[in-house]
This record gives sequence, C-alpha cells and structure tokens, in this order.
Amino acid sequence: MFFTDITNSSSIPVLDAMLSFTQAHHRVLAENIANIDTPGYQTQHLDPKQFQKALAKAVAERNDTRSTALRIESGRQFEQQPGGGLEFKPSVEPAENVLFHDKTNARIERQMSLLAENAMMYQTATELLMGKYEGLMQAIRGRVT
Repeated sequence: MFFTDITNSSSIPVLDAMLSFTQAHHRVLAENIANIDTPGYQTQHLDPKQFQKALAKAVAERNDTRSTALRIESGRQFEQQPGGGLEFKPSVEPAENVLFHDKTNARIERQMSLLAENAMMYQTATELLMGKYEGLMQAIRGRVT
C-alpha cells in the first residue's frame, strides 16, 4: 500500500499515460506510412494536443483533490479503462487539401515529420520515467550518489 501510494502520487502515472499515448500514436503513424500508396486509404489521426490537454486537466484535478489516482477524462479519441489503462480510437484525418487522384489524403513528408515528433516525445517520457525509477531504487537501497 505504501509503495503504491508513493508511485501513484508522483509523476509516474503521468509518464506512463504519455508512453501509452505515444505508443498508440506511433502505431497509427506507421500504419499511415505503410498505406501511403494504397488507393482510397484515408490517414488515421490521434491528436496529441487533445490528449495533453486532458492529461494536464487530470493532473490539476489530482493535485486539487490530493488524490493518488490519475483520472483522465475520456475524449473522442481515448478512454480510460476501469483498471487505469488507456484505449485509443484514432479518427480519420480530414484532408488538408484536395484529395489526390487516387482518393488518398496522405503526404509522406507530413507523416514522417509527425513520426519524428512522436519519437522525441516517447524518448523524453522514457528518460524521465527511467530517472524516477532510478530514484526509487536508490531510496530503496539507501544509497545516494
């Protein structure tokens, strides 16, 4: 119970949620890139800003209520499961311009740019989470370096 309270009241659940989002977003972007030449394929989209806004609101509410649980309000593209996990539902990305001749709206440059941005978010969250766990391990061992 004590260890659960320590880990749930810190930023670990926030970083875990961020990793879940970036993993799902990476899957969506990889699928978009894989289907770039598929006639009629419409790109899928997960909105990072919408998720980040919901995550920030959940953190603020957790801090206001001094609760240990992180409750992320469900949105159009994501839903928090009873066990705390997240389920993501990508939507069809609206065309930024006229559809191409094969009825697709995919541009490889945009998808690759989004993929690189998502990879940076994932790397940042991973490194922060590793730092949190290393700090916990040092506290458990009773050593300070």
